[in-house]
Amino acid sequence: MSTNTHYIDGRFVEDRISGRIAVYNPASEEQIAEIPDGPAEVVDAAVDAARKAQPAWSELPPIERAGYVKAIAEKIRAKVDILAETISREQGKVVSLARGEVLGMAGLMDYMAEWARRIEGEIIASDRKGETIYLNRVPIGVVAGILPWNFPFYLIGRKLAPALVAGNTIVIKPSEETPLNAFLFAELADEVGLPKGVFNMVSGRGRTTGAALSGHPGIDLVSFTGSVPTGVAIMEAAAKNLTRVNLELGGKAPAIVLKDADLDLAVEAITASRVINTGQVCNCAERIFVERQVADEFTDRFVKRMAAVTYGDPIAEPTVDMGPLVNALQLDKVEAMVERAREAGASVALGGKRAERNCGHHYEPTVLTGCTPDMEIMRKEIFGPVAPIAVVEDADEAVHYANDTEYGLTSSLYTQDLNKAMRVTRRLQFGETYINRENGEAYQGFHAGRKKSGIGGADGKHGFYEYMETQAVYIQHG
Repeated sequence: MSTNTHYIDGRFVEDRISGRIAVYNPASEEQIAEIPDGPAEVVDAAVDAARKAQPAWSELPPIERAGYVKAIAEKIRAKVDILAETISREQGKVVSLARGEVLGMAGLMDYMAEWARRIEGEIIASDRKGETIYLNRVPIGVVAGILPWNFPFYLIGRKLAPALVAGNTIVIKPSEETPLNAFLFAELADEVGLPKGVFNMVSGRGRTTGAALSGHPGIDLVSFTGSVPTGVAIMEAAAKNLTRVNLELGGKAPAIVLKDADLDLAVEAITASRVINTGQVCNCAERIFVERQVADEFTDRFVKRMAAVTYGDPIAEPTVDMGPLVNALQLDKVEAMVERAREAGASVALGGKRAERNCGHHYEPTVLTGCTPDMEIMRKEIFGPVAPIAVVEDADEAVHYANDTEYGLTSSLYTQDLNKAMRVTRRLQFGETYINRENGEAYQGFHAGRKKSGIGGADGKHGFYEYMETQAVYIQHG
Protein backbone atom coordinates (compact mmCIF):
# COMPACT_ATOMS: atom_id res chain seq x y z
CA MET A 1 0.00 0.00 0.00
CA SER A 2 1.46 3.35 -1.06
CA THR A 3 1.15 6.81 0.42
CA ASN A 4 1.15 9.77 -1.95
CA THR A 5 1.70 13.49 -1.53
CA HIS A 6 0.77 16.78 -3.16
CA TYR A 7 3.17 18.38 -5.65
CA ILE A 8 3.52 22.12 -4.99
CA ASP A 9 6.13 24.65 -6.12
CA GLY A 10 8.43 22.06 -7.60
CA ARG A 11 8.50 19.61 -4.70
CA PHE A 12 6.50 16.81 -3.16
CA VAL A 13 4.89 18.10 0.01
CA GLU A 14 4.39 15.87 3.04
CA ASP A 15 0.81 16.41 4.18
CA ARG A 16 0.36 15.91 7.93
CA ILE A 17 -2.85 17.90 8.37
CA SER A 18 -5.20 16.24 5.90
CA GLY A 19 -7.56 13.37 6.33
CA ARG A 20 -6.94 10.27 4.24
CA ILE A 21 -8.91 8.77 1.35
CA ALA A 22 -8.76 5.07 0.53
CA VAL A 23 -8.28 4.06 -3.12
CA TYR A 24 -9.73 0.72 -4.26
CA ASN A 25 -9.31 -1.63 -7.21
CA PRO A 26 -12.86 -1.95 -8.63
CA ALA A 27 -12.15 -5.40 -10.06
CA SER A 28 -10.99 -6.95 -6.78
CA GLU A 29 -12.48 -4.44 -4.28
CA GLU A 30 -9.12 -4.40 -2.49
CA GLN A 31 -7.66 -1.20 -1.09
CA ILE A 32 -4.53 -0.38 -3.07
CA ALA A 33 -3.51 3.03 -1.68
CA GLU A 34 -4.51 6.04 0.35
CA ILE A 35 -4.16 9.71 -0.50
CA PRO A 36 -4.47 13.00 1.39
CA ASP A 37 -7.74 14.94 1.36
CA GLY A 38 -6.17 18.33 0.82
CA PRO A 39 -7.68 21.20 2.83
CA ALA A 40 -7.99 24.85 1.80
CA GLU A 41 -4.48 25.58 3.13
CA VAL A 42 -2.96 23.16 0.61
CA VAL A 43 -4.96 24.71 -2.23
CA ASP A 44 -3.81 28.17 -1.13
CA ALA A 45 -0.18 27.07 -1.27
CA ALA A 46 -0.56 25.55 -4.74
CA VAL A 47 -2.38 28.57 -6.18
CA ASP A 48 0.14 30.95 -4.62
CA ALA A 49 3.01 29.00 -6.18
CA ALA A 50 1.30 29.08 -9.58
CA ARG A 51 0.65 32.83 -9.36
CA LYS A 52 4.25 33.60 -8.48
CA ALA A 53 5.57 31.44 -11.31
CA GLN A 54 3.21 32.66 -14.04
CA PRO A 55 4.82 36.01 -15.04
CA ALA A 56 8.26 34.52 -15.69
CA TRP A 57 6.74 31.47 -17.42
CA SER A 58 4.66 33.65 -19.77
CA GLU A 59 7.78 35.64 -20.72
CA LEU A 60 9.52 32.54 -22.07
CA PRO A 61 9.21 32.15 -25.85
CA PRO A 62 6.33 29.76 -26.60
CA ILE A 63 8.71 27.31 -28.26
CA GLU A 64 10.64 26.99 -24.98
CA ARG A 65 7.44 26.33 -23.07
CA ALA A 66 6.51 23.72 -25.66
CA GLY A 67 9.88 22.04 -25.20
CA TYR A 68 8.99 21.16 -21.61
CA VAL A 69 5.65 19.73 -22.73
CA LYS A 70 7.32 17.55 -25.38
CA ALA A 71 9.90 16.39 -22.83
CA ILE A 72 7.10 15.21 -20.52
CA ALA A 73 5.50 13.37 -23.45
CA GLU A 74 8.74 11.46 -24.03
CA LYS A 75 8.90 10.52 -20.35
CA ILE A 76 5.34 9.23 -20.59
CA ARG A 77 6.13 6.98 -23.55
CA ALA A 78 9.05 5.49 -21.64
CA LYS A 79 6.72 4.61 -18.72
CA VAL A 80 3.70 3.39 -20.69
CA ASP A 81 3.56 -0.05 -19.06
CA ILE A 82 3.54 1.08 -15.43
CA LEU A 83 1.16 3.94 -16.21
CA ALA A 84 -1.28 1.65 -18.02
CA GLU A 85 -1.24 -0.93 -15.24
CA THR A 86 -1.80 1.78 -12.63
CA ILE A 87 -4.79 3.16 -14.54
CA SER A 88 -6.21 -0.33 -14.95
CA ARG A 89 -5.87 -1.17 -11.27
CA GLU A 90 -7.48 2.00 -9.95
CA GLN A 91 -10.15 2.56 -12.62
CA GLY A 92 -10.95 -0.91 -13.99
CA LYS A 93 -10.05 -0.08 -17.59
CA VAL A 94 -8.80 -2.94 -19.77
CA VAL A 95 -5.03 -2.72 -20.16
CA SER A 96 -5.07 -2.27 -23.94
CA LEU A 97 -7.37 0.74 -23.58
CA ALA A 98 -5.23 2.08 -20.72
CA ARG A 99 -2.15 1.85 -22.95
CA GLY A 100 -4.06 3.69 -25.65
CA GLU A 101 -4.97 6.37 -23.14
CA VAL A 102 -1.34 6.85 -22.10
CA LEU A 103 0.05 6.94 -25.63
CA GLY A 104 -2.86 9.06 -26.81
CA MET A 105 -2.13 11.58 -24.08
CA ALA A 106 1.54 11.75 -25.13
CA GLY A 107 0.44 12.34 -28.72
CA LEU A 108 -1.95 15.07 -27.63
CA MET A 109 0.83 16.82 -25.73
CA ASP A 110 3.04 16.72 -28.82
CA TYR A 111 0.20 18.13 -30.90
CA MET A 112 -0.46 20.99 -28.50
CA ALA A 113 3.27 21.74 -28.32
CA GLU A 114 3.16 22.40 -32.08
CA TRP A 115 0.90 25.39 -31.44
CA ALA A 116 3.88 27.26 -30.02
CA ARG A 117 4.66 28.58 -33.51
CA ARG A 118 1.02 29.07 -34.53
CA ILE A 119 -0.24 31.64 -32.04
CA GLU A 120 -1.74 34.39 -34.17
CA GLY A 121 -3.18 37.85 -33.65
CA GLU A 122 -4.89 40.32 -35.97
CA ILE A 123 -4.21 43.76 -37.45
CA ILE A 124 -7.27 45.96 -37.94
CA ALA A 125 -7.61 49.19 -39.90
CA SER A 126 -8.26 52.21 -37.70
CA ASP A 127 -10.69 55.07 -38.27
CA ARG A 128 -7.91 57.50 -37.31
CA LYS A 129 -5.07 58.75 -39.42
CA GLY A 130 -1.70 57.41 -38.33
CA GLU A 131 -3.07 54.69 -36.05
CA THR A 132 -2.88 50.89 -36.13
CA ILE A 133 -5.01 48.51 -34.08
CA TYR A 134 -3.88 45.02 -33.40
CA LEU A 135 -5.25 42.17 -31.35
CA ASN A 136 -2.76 40.13 -29.37
CA ARG A 137 -3.40 36.74 -27.77
CA VAL A 138 -2.07 36.52 -24.23
CA PRO A 139 -2.22 33.95 -21.40
CA ILE A 140 -5.19 33.96 -19.05
CA GLY A 141 -3.07 33.42 -15.92
CA VAL A 142 -3.55 30.52 -13.49
CA VAL A 143 -5.66 27.54 -14.54
CA ALA A 144 -7.35 25.00 -12.29
CA GLY A 145 -7.72 21.60 -13.97
CA ILE A 146 -10.27 19.38 -12.19
CA LEU A 147 -10.29 15.85 -13.57
CA PRO A 148 -12.79 12.98 -13.90
CA TRP A 149 -12.15 9.32 -13.15
CA ASN A 150 -13.06 7.75 -16.51
CA PHE A 151 -10.05 8.93 -18.57
CA PRO A 152 -7.96 10.37 -15.74
CA PHE A 153 -4.54 10.38 -17.38
CA TYR A 154 -5.58 11.66 -20.80
CA LEU A 155 -7.40 14.58 -19.22
CA ILE A 156 -4.22 15.73 -17.44
CA GLY A 157 -2.64 16.34 -20.83
CA ARG A 158 -5.79 17.77 -22.37
CA LYS A 159 -5.78 20.54 -19.77
CA LEU A 160 -2.09 20.95 -18.96
CA ALA A 161 -0.57 20.97 -22.46
CA PRO A 162 -2.56 23.85 -23.99
CA ALA A 163 -2.46 25.76 -20.72
CA LEU A 164 1.33 25.62 -20.44
CA VAL A 165 2.09 26.24 -24.12
CA ALA A 166 -0.20 29.28 -24.01
CA GLY A 167 1.81 30.70 -21.09
CA ASN A 168 -0.40 29.84 -18.13
CA THR A 169 0.53 27.96 -14.98
CA ILE A 170 -1.74 25.24 -13.63
CA VAL A 171 -3.01 23.46 -10.54
CA ILE A 172 -4.36 19.96 -11.22
CA LYS A 173 -6.76 18.07 -8.97
CA PRO A 174 -7.30 14.41 -9.95
CA SER A 175 -10.43 12.51 -9.02
CA GLU A 176 -10.24 10.85 -5.61
CA GLU A 177 -11.35 7.63 -7.35
CA THR A 178 -8.31 7.55 -9.67
CA PRO A 179 -5.45 9.65 -8.28
CA LEU A 180 -2.49 7.29 -8.56
CA ASN A 181 -1.76 7.89 -12.23
CA ALA A 182 -1.61 11.63 -11.49
CA PHE A 183 1.05 11.10 -8.81
CA LEU A 184 3.10 9.20 -11.39
CA PHE A 185 2.61 12.06 -13.83
CA ALA A 186 3.89 14.52 -11.21
CA GLU A 187 7.05 12.44 -10.85
CA LEU A 188 7.63 12.60 -14.63
CA ALA A 189 6.95 16.34 -14.75
CA ASP A 190 9.41 16.81 -11.89
CA GLU A 191 12.09 14.90 -13.78
CA VAL A 192 12.04 17.26 -16.77
CA GLY A 193 12.87 20.25 -14.57
CA LEU A 194 9.83 22.45 -15.11
CA PRO A 195 10.32 25.81 -13.38
CA LYS A 196 8.93 25.74 -9.85
CA GLY A 197 5.25 26.51 -9.56
CA VAL A 198 4.39 26.05 -13.25
CA PHE A 199 2.71 22.71 -12.57
CA ASN A 200 1.16 21.90 -9.21
CA MET A 201 -1.06 19.03 -8.11
CA VAL A 202 -3.29 18.66 -5.06
CA SER A 203 -5.30 15.60 -4.13
CA GLY A 204 -8.58 15.37 -2.30
CA ARG A 205 -12.32 15.08 -2.56
CA GLY A 206 -14.37 17.22 -4.87
CA ARG A 207 -16.46 18.67 -2.06
CA THR A 208 -13.35 19.80 -0.16
CA THR A 209 -10.26 20.26 -2.30
CA GLY A 210 -12.20 20.71 -5.54
CA ALA A 211 -14.54 23.27 -3.98
CA ALA A 212 -11.63 25.25 -2.52
CA LEU A 213 -9.90 25.27 -5.90
CA SER A 214 -12.89 26.25 -8.05
CA GLY A 215 -13.85 29.06 -5.66
CA HIS A 216 -10.32 30.40 -5.17
CA PRO A 217 -9.83 34.09 -6.02
CA GLY A 218 -6.35 33.33 -7.38
CA ILE A 219 -7.70 31.13 -10.20
CA ASP A 220 -8.35 32.75 -13.60
CA LEU A 221 -9.90 29.74 -15.39
CA VAL A 222 -11.45 26.52 -14.09
CA SER A 223 -11.33 23.69 -16.64
CA PHE A 224 -13.49 20.77 -15.51
CA THR A 225 -14.59 17.48 -17.04
CA GLY A 226 -17.31 15.49 -15.30
CA SER A 227 -20.98 15.36 -14.42
CA VAL A 228 -23.57 18.10 -14.90
CA PRO A 229 -24.33 18.49 -11.15
CA THR A 230 -20.63 18.90 -10.34
CA GLY A 231 -20.25 21.32 -13.24
CA VAL A 232 -23.09 23.42 -11.85
CA ALA A 233 -21.46 23.42 -8.39
CA ILE A 234 -18.12 24.50 -9.89
CA MET A 235 -19.78 27.26 -11.89
CA GLU A 236 -21.52 28.52 -8.74
CA ALA A 237 -18.25 28.51 -6.79
CA ALA A 238 -16.41 30.31 -9.61
CA ALA A 239 -19.16 32.90 -10.03
CA LYS A 240 -18.36 34.76 -6.82
CA ASN A 241 -14.98 35.71 -8.29
CA LEU A 242 -16.29 36.02 -11.87
CA THR A 243 -13.79 33.28 -12.77
CA ARG A 244 -14.29 31.97 -16.27
CA VAL A 245 -15.06 28.27 -16.70
CA ASN A 246 -14.52 25.62 -19.35
CA LEU A 247 -16.88 22.70 -18.72
CA GLU A 248 -17.13 19.36 -20.52
CA LEU A 249 -20.11 17.68 -18.90
CA GLY A 250 -22.39 14.71 -19.47
CA GLY A 251 -23.96 13.36 -22.62
CA LYS A 252 -26.79 11.19 -23.89
CA ALA A 253 -25.50 10.46 -27.37
CA PRO A 254 -28.06 9.18 -29.88
CA ALA A 255 -27.06 6.64 -32.52
CA ILE A 256 -29.43 6.82 -35.50
CA VAL A 257 -29.58 3.77 -37.79
CA LEU A 258 -31.50 4.44 -41.00
CA LYS A 259 -32.94 1.81 -43.33
CA ASP A 260 -30.14 2.19 -45.89
CA ALA A 261 -27.35 1.78 -43.31
CA ASP A 262 -24.56 -0.77 -43.60
CA LEU A 263 -25.81 -2.86 -40.69
CA ASP A 264 -22.56 -4.75 -40.19
CA LEU A 265 -20.72 -1.46 -39.82
CA ALA A 266 -23.43 0.02 -37.57
CA VAL A 267 -23.43 -2.99 -35.25
CA GLU A 268 -19.65 -3.00 -34.85
CA ALA A 269 -19.36 0.75 -34.39
CA ILE A 270 -22.21 1.06 -31.88
CA THR A 271 -20.94 -1.93 -29.92
CA ALA A 272 -17.48 -0.35 -29.75
CA SER A 273 -19.02 2.96 -28.70
CA ARG A 274 -21.19 1.33 -26.05
CA VAL A 275 -18.77 -0.98 -24.27
CA ILE A 276 -15.57 1.07 -24.41
CA ASN A 277 -14.47 1.69 -20.83
CA THR A 278 -17.55 -0.31 -19.74
CA GLY A 279 -19.81 2.42 -21.12
CA GLN A 280 -18.31 5.04 -18.82
CA VAL A 281 -17.59 7.61 -21.52
CA CYS A 282 -19.45 10.88 -21.97
CA ASN A 283 -19.50 10.64 -25.77
CA CYS A 284 -20.32 6.96 -26.28
CA ALA A 285 -23.65 5.88 -27.82
CA GLU A 286 -26.20 6.02 -24.98
CA ARG A 287 -29.45 5.41 -26.92
CA ILE A 288 -30.23 3.87 -30.30
CA PHE A 289 -32.96 4.93 -32.75
CA VAL A 290 -33.53 2.41 -35.56
CA GLU A 291 -35.75 2.92 -38.57
CA ARG A 292 -38.58 0.38 -38.51
CA GLN A 293 -37.73 -1.34 -41.82
CA VAL A 294 -34.43 -2.65 -40.41
CA ALA A 295 -35.21 -2.66 -36.69
CA ASP A 296 -35.59 -6.43 -36.28
CA GLU A 297 -32.53 -7.28 -38.35
CA PHE A 298 -30.36 -4.68 -36.61
CA THR A 299 -31.54 -5.76 -33.16
CA ASP A 300 -30.86 -9.44 -33.82
CA ARG A 301 -27.34 -8.71 -35.05
CA PHE A 302 -26.66 -6.24 -32.26
CA VAL A 303 -27.77 -8.62 -29.50
CA LYS A 304 -25.52 -11.36 -30.89
CA ARG A 305 -22.57 -8.97 -31.06
CA MET A 306 -23.10 -7.67 -27.53
CA ALA A 307 -23.45 -11.26 -26.28
CA ALA A 308 -19.90 -11.88 -27.53
CA VAL A 309 -18.48 -9.07 -25.35
CA THR A 310 -16.31 -10.51 -22.60
CA TYR A 311 -15.70 -8.95 -19.20
CA GLY A 312 -13.66 -9.54 -16.07
CA ASP A 313 -10.65 -8.37 -14.08
CA PRO A 314 -8.48 -6.62 -16.71
CA ILE A 315 -5.25 -7.42 -14.87
CA ALA A 316 -6.00 -11.11 -14.26
CA GLU A 317 -7.79 -11.54 -17.60
CA PRO A 318 -6.01 -9.20 -20.03
CA THR A 319 -7.96 -10.27 -23.13
CA VAL A 320 -11.42 -9.24 -21.86
CA ASP A 321 -13.32 -6.53 -23.74
CA MET A 322 -14.33 -4.57 -20.66
CA GLY A 323 -13.67 -4.38 -16.95
CA PRO A 324 -15.83 -3.45 -13.95
CA LEU A 325 -17.70 -0.25 -13.25
CA VAL A 326 -15.64 2.18 -11.21
CA ASN A 327 -17.32 1.64 -7.84
CA ALA A 328 -20.31 0.18 -6.00
CA LEU A 329 -22.33 3.38 -6.34
CA GLN A 330 -22.05 3.27 -10.11
CA LEU A 331 -23.03 -0.41 -10.16
CA ASP A 332 -26.08 0.28 -8.00
CA LYS A 333 -27.07 3.20 -10.23
CA VAL A 334 -26.93 1.15 -13.44
CA GLU A 335 -28.79 -1.75 -11.86
CA ALA A 336 -31.54 0.56 -10.61
CA MET A 337 -31.94 2.29 -13.99
CA VAL A 338 -32.37 -1.03 -15.79
CA GLU A 339 -34.92 -2.20 -13.24
CA ARG A 340 -36.93 1.01 -13.66
CA ALA A 341 -36.78 0.56 -17.44
CA ARG A 342 -38.26 -2.94 -17.03
CA GLU A 343 -41.04 -1.53 -14.89
CA ALA A 344 -41.72 1.12 -17.53
CA GLY A 345 -42.21 -1.54 -20.23
CA ALA A 346 -38.77 -2.21 -21.73
CA SER A 347 -37.77 -5.80 -22.49
CA VAL A 348 -34.36 -7.27 -21.66
CA ALA A 349 -32.99 -8.86 -24.82
CA LEU A 350 -29.58 -9.51 -23.23
CA GLY A 351 -28.04 -9.25 -19.77
CA GLY A 352 -29.93 -6.96 -17.45
CA LYS A 353 -28.19 -7.75 -14.17
CA ARG A 354 -24.94 -7.49 -12.25
CA ALA A 355 -22.50 -10.25 -13.06
CA GLU A 356 -22.27 -13.31 -10.84
CA ARG A 357 -18.63 -13.11 -9.78
CA ASN A 358 -16.84 -13.43 -6.47
CA CYS A 359 -15.81 -9.79 -6.41
CA GLY A 360 -15.73 -6.64 -8.48
CA HIS A 361 -18.32 -4.16 -9.68
CA HIS A 362 -19.21 -5.97 -12.90
CA TYR A 363 -22.43 -5.53 -14.90
CA GLU A 364 -23.39 -7.72 -17.84
CA PRO A 365 -23.50 -6.31 -21.39
CA THR A 366 -27.16 -5.39 -21.70
CA VAL A 367 -29.58 -4.65 -24.54
CA LEU A 368 -33.07 -3.28 -23.88
CA THR A 369 -35.78 -3.33 -26.56
CA GLY A 370 -39.27 -1.87 -26.68
CA CYS A 371 -37.98 1.42 -25.27
CA THR A 372 -39.86 4.66 -25.83
CA PRO A 373 -38.26 8.11 -25.98
CA ASP A 374 -39.95 9.23 -22.76
CA MET A 375 -38.37 6.50 -20.61
CA GLU A 376 -35.71 7.51 -18.09
CA ILE A 377 -33.27 5.04 -19.67
CA MET A 378 -33.56 7.05 -22.92
CA ARG A 379 -33.22 10.45 -21.26
CA LYS A 380 -30.74 10.18 -18.37
CA GLU A 381 -27.06 9.27 -18.66
CA ILE A 382 -26.47 5.57 -17.90
CA PHE A 383 -22.65 5.41 -17.79
CA GLY A 384 -22.64 1.63 -18.02
CA PRO A 385 -22.72 -1.16 -20.64
CA VAL A 386 -26.45 -0.82 -21.32
CA ALA A 387 -27.89 -0.10 -24.79
CA PRO A 388 -31.60 0.88 -25.03
CA ILE A 389 -33.22 0.65 -28.47
CA ALA A 390 -36.25 2.57 -29.74
CA VAL A 391 -37.91 2.08 -33.16
CA VAL A 392 -38.67 5.17 -35.28
CA GLU A 393 -40.66 5.58 -38.49
CA ASP A 394 -38.21 7.73 -40.43
CA ALA A 395 -35.22 10.07 -40.22
CA ASP A 396 -37.38 13.04 -39.21
CA GLU A 397 -38.73 11.21 -36.18
CA ALA A 398 -35.24 10.03 -35.26
CA VAL A 399 -33.89 13.60 -35.35
CA HIS A 400 -36.84 14.88 -33.31
CA TYR A 401 -36.28 12.38 -30.52
CA ALA A 402 -32.49 12.67 -30.71
CA ASN A 403 -32.72 16.42 -30.09
CA ASP A 404 -35.33 16.04 -27.34
CA THR A 405 -32.77 16.02 -24.54
CA GLU A 406 -31.03 18.38 -22.14
CA TYR A 407 -27.67 17.13 -23.42
CA GLY A 408 -25.83 18.05 -26.61
CA LEU A 409 -22.36 16.51 -26.64
CA THR A 410 -22.12 13.84 -29.36
CA SER A 411 -24.30 11.95 -31.82
CA SER A 412 -23.85 9.37 -34.57
CA LEU A 413 -25.61 8.50 -37.80
CA TYR A 414 -25.55 5.41 -40.03
CA THR A 415 -26.66 5.80 -43.65
CA GLN A 416 -25.17 5.26 -47.11
CA ASP A 417 -27.00 8.24 -48.59
CA LEU A 418 -24.68 11.26 -48.54
CA ASN A 419 -27.47 13.77 -49.15
CA LYS A 420 -29.48 12.34 -46.28
CA ALA A 421 -26.41 12.35 -44.04
CA MET A 422 -25.80 16.04 -44.70
CA ARG A 423 -29.44 16.99 -44.15
CA VAL A 424 -29.70 15.08 -40.87
CA THR A 425 -26.35 16.34 -39.56
CA ARG A 426 -27.35 19.98 -40.01
CA ARG A 427 -30.43 19.38 -37.85
CA LEU A 428 -28.75 17.50 -35.01
CA GLN A 429 -28.21 19.74 -31.96
CA PHE A 430 -24.90 18.26 -30.82
CA GLY A 431 -21.33 19.51 -30.69
CA GLU A 432 -20.08 16.43 -32.56
CA THR A 433 -21.64 14.04 -35.05
CA TYR A 434 -19.98 10.81 -36.22
CA ILE A 435 -21.18 9.37 -39.53
CA ASN A 436 -20.63 5.66 -40.22
CA ARG A 437 -17.98 5.27 -37.51
CA GLU A 438 -17.55 4.80 -33.78
CA ASN A 439 -17.72 7.81 -31.44
CA GLY A 440 -14.29 9.26 -30.74
CA GLU A 441 -12.68 12.64 -31.32
CA ALA A 442 -9.38 13.70 -32.94
CA TYR A 443 -6.62 15.94 -31.57
CA GLN A 444 -7.23 18.50 -34.31
CA GLY A 445 -11.01 18.59 -33.94
CA PHE A 446 -13.03 20.49 -31.37
CA HIS A 447 -14.66 18.49 -28.58
CA ALA A 448 -17.46 20.71 -27.32
CA GLY A 449 -21.01 20.27 -26.12
CA ARG A 450 -24.24 22.21 -26.39
CA LYS A 451 -27.08 22.65 -23.89
CA LYS A 452 -26.14 21.12 -20.52
CA SER A 453 -23.20 19.24 -21.98
CA GLY A 454 -20.86 22.10 -21.32
CA ILE A 455 -19.36 25.51 -21.95
CA GLY A 456 -16.34 25.90 -24.19
CA GLY A 457 -14.41 22.96 -25.57
CA ALA A 458 -11.10 21.18 -26.06
CA ASP A 459 -8.70 20.09 -28.81
CA GLY A 460 -7.53 21.72 -32.01
CA LYS A 461 -7.04 25.42 -32.62
CA HIS A 462 -10.23 26.41 -30.88
CA GLY A 463 -9.45 24.27 -27.84
CA PHE A 464 -5.97 25.78 -27.60
CA TYR A 465 -7.32 29.32 -27.72
CA GLU A 466 -9.65 28.54 -24.81
CA TYR A 467 -6.51 29.06 -22.69
CA MET A 468 -5.75 32.53 -24.04
CA GLU A 469 -7.52 35.89 -24.07
CA THR A 470 -7.43 38.84 -26.44
CA GLN A 471 -5.61 42.09 -25.76
CA ALA A 472 -6.44 45.04 -28.03
CA VAL A 473 -3.60 47.51 -28.67
CA TYR A 474 -4.04 50.94 -30.30
CA ILE A 475 -0.83 52.54 -31.61
CA GLN A 476 -0.87 56.19 -32.64
CA HIS A 477 2.14 56.77 -34.91
CA GLY A 478 1.28 59.84 -36.96
